[in-house]
Amino acid sequence: MNSLHFAPRRNWTNDPNGLVFHKGRYHLYFQHNPIGIDHRNMSWGHASSPDLVHWEEHPVAIEFDEAEEIFSGSIVVDAENTSGLGTVADPALIAIYTSEARDRDHEAQSLAFSLDDGMTWTKYAGNPVLDRSSAHFRDPKVIRWEGREESYWVMLAVEAEDRQVLFYRSDDLLTWTHLSSFGPQGAVGGVWECPDLFPLRVEGTDETHWVLLVSLNPGGIAGGSGTQYFVGDFDGRVFTPHERFPEVLPDDEAGMRSLDWLDYGRDCYAGVSFAGLPEDRRTLIAWMSNWDYARVFPVDPERPARGRFTLPRRLSLVAGDARPRLRQTPVAPAVREVARFEDLEVSTPVSIPTPVGQRVELAVALRDTAGFSIRLEGDEDRALEISYDVAAQQLSCDRRGSSAGFPEGFASVQRMPVAADSELSLTLWLDESSVEIYAEGGARVLTDLVGVLRAPTMRVASGSGSGSGAMIRRLIISEVAE
Repeated sequence: MNSLHFAPRRNWTNDPNGLVFHKGRYHLYFQHNPIGIDHRNMSWGHASSPDLVHWEEHPVAIEFDEAEEIFSGSIVVDAENTSGLGTVADPALIAIYTSEARDRDHEAQSLAFSLDDGMTWTKYAGNPVLDRSSAHFRDPKVIRWEGREESYWVMLAVEAEDRQVLFYRSDDLLTWTHLSSFGPQGAVGGVWECPDLFPLRVEGTDETHWVLLVSLNPGGIAGGSGTQYFVGDFDGRVFTPHERFPEVLPDDEAGMRSLDWLDYGRDCYAGVSFAGLPEDRRTLIAWMSNWDYARVFPVDPERPARGRFTLPRRLSLVAGDARPRLRQTPVAPAVREVARFEDLEVSTPVSIPTPVGQRVELAVALRDTAGFSIRLEGDEDRALEISYDVAAQQLSCDRRGSSAGFPEGFASVQRMPVAADSELSLTLWLDESSVEIYAEGGARVLTDLVGVLRAPTMRVASGSGSGSGAMIRRLIISEVAE
């Protein structure tokens, strides 16, 4: 089996934290229980990579103790030594994390620093550095604001149950002053978590807009955990969306689909981007699971672990009908082509053996068909079906056929709006337990765990219609080369 996705070797894992590119390496820290497979004893695990493909797992970076668990947060390089914790010649890495009190319901923002490029960490003696006396104030993301006349640090964090993102300013990373608040608006069917804020250029233009990511649970577009985003302006103090959305609850289907979503699947949550990269290389990684079932997910007794991460994704903005939309381009392993089909009629189903750990590139001429489907049939009668409805302009991912033995609520069908006129193009990244589907050139993405799907055969079939059905213009199957 050739897995595409990084996962720690053992124990519990959830949100990515402290993503930073530093001295030629990508550092991925993450929520981790170093001593068990349950969501407790939260600490920061650590892995690093030279290329976002080959990962090396390191010892636990910041560990829980008798007073606190180490919840989500971010890392910056203090290049100007504003904190005084390093030097200009050898800057400190500064981690800002949520300190979750172990003896009461209380969350505040604390700091740790590293003087050896992120391998070992020291908790700051003056913690916490920001305390609102709140039980639900968490997930700090710190960025550097570079204005025309001044520059300073900006922290955004959430008051989770109030569905608000709060903005703070600091000159030294140690003392923080409130600037503004955003929300609630958009999806409010669950608590808000894991905000991120960054500028992106609209491809092919000189326009730059700011993107605010907000994860929420429950209340996502596919049920349970999900991530919405807002496109707008940021002046160093206030984020102003280009379009103000009303508050939307999950039972308002039309309202939910009117919002902008990072991913339409069930298993892409708490995604945040790397610090230390230029804006044209803005890169995000998310947790590949859902709080609806993450705590009770099956465990391999030979490798007891829960939790993995999506493929890294480069982000940009593309012009949309009403407003700019995020485009996500996966950063994936090198592949080698194993099969290619062109101008293949699918008036009758076509069966194609496929490897696991693969990329599938598909372009389908829809002609006068009602749609088409891709069915991956594995051993033990397991199956995953991806289908497209031309009239509804909707792609579906049905994992019910591969959900035997998985938690209640896992069996489900996810749906994503995908525009297509005469031809539909998709890119699928698959391993034996997950699929990432990229449509509209990456402007629509759907990520699902799929149970277990070994030794699959791909069956492509055309939907009903008055004519000869769909035609595969191009189908390229490639397997991971390493």
